[in-house]
Amino acid sequence: MILDNILKDFGLGIDQFHVEPINAGYINQTYKLTSTKSYILQRLNRNVFKKPETVAGNIRAAADYIKQHHPDYLFLSGIKTTSGKEMSYDAEGFPWRLFPYIANTITINKVETETEAYNAASGFARLTRMLEGVEASLFEPTIDRFHDLKLRYQQFEDALANAAADRKEAAADAIAACQRYIYLVNRYDQLIVSGDLKLRIMHNDTKINNILFDATTRKDVVVIDLDTLMPGYFIYDLGDMIRTFVSPVDEEEKDLSKIKVRQNIYDALVKGYLSEMNAILSDKEKSSIEFSGQMMTYIMALRMLADFLNGDIYYQTTYPKQNLIRARNQLRLLDLLTGAG
Repeated sequence: MILDNILKDFGLGIDQFHVEPINAGYINQTYKLTSTKSYILQRLNRNVFKKPETVAGNIRAAADYIKQHHPDYLFLSGIKTTSGKEMSYDAEGFPWRLFPYIANTITINKVETETEAYNAASGFARLTRMLEGVEASLFEPTIDRFHDLKLRYQQFEDALANAAADRKEAAADAIAACQRYIYLVNRYDQLIVSGDLKLRIMHNDTKINNILFDATTRKDVVVIDLDTLMPGYFIYDLGDMIRTFVSPVDEEEKDLSKIKVRQNIYDALVKGYLSEMNAILSDKEKSSIEFSGQMMTYIMALRMLADFLNGDIYYQTTYPKQNLIRARNQLRLLDLLTGAG
């Protein structure tokens, strides 16, 4: 009934489609609608994105700019309702968006090859390059201070100050490791204050499954999941690719000996990123490439550890100490990225 009511706002009927849930994401509720013309229907999680109109407004501002300046570039923006609105709201106040379905594309959840790393990095970088020149004031943060390392360290300190004794004891090693890396906070603060990093419109969530690949050629086709498209710095996008691409295992891996830095993947993704951004980045920005991966890995370690100390109130967990395991995982990767491990 909910889906039918929502689809009517877009001039469609539920009986026109085969409806299939897509369970790849953790935040939004997504469905594939299959017919002669297929769509993706998605409910935005307003508990995470508390300003859904800002999300929609940012995507529309980017779409308008790209349509005017780069009309041949494929940018996946939402389809408006019959009344010209960006979203349709259900009875519980959750917003729904409708997107065209891009045929013959796939997502992948793990980087296996240098080609995948290169193509994904160049794809995310191309989006940034296409938006070079857009008026940044048209965009607002969809999550305030999302990748602000200074804020994340303060949140970690607050969590530590208020944590239960048993949690602090269990996490003593991870706490000490996070405190040792405080110099990264100072470097981040210096970079921001100095103005060496240019504020751009960034994707801000550059995991490999946020880009569609051609199912046949495995070439990148289009960047998806634009909910965090907002002002930021290149170190956010490149850094999160380094964090999530270079290890053969993900942040859920309990066996820390399996965490590695695959140098060939690292080199391929940096090369792919610079294939689009080399002429845009300043020399001072390029000197922060190595720091970007360290900084974003550290941020996630801090966030996961803070959540464990807070009693696991943010990230979903399925077993005790899962957030602590995740934090240790990221700290091990950070050791390798900094040369400390």
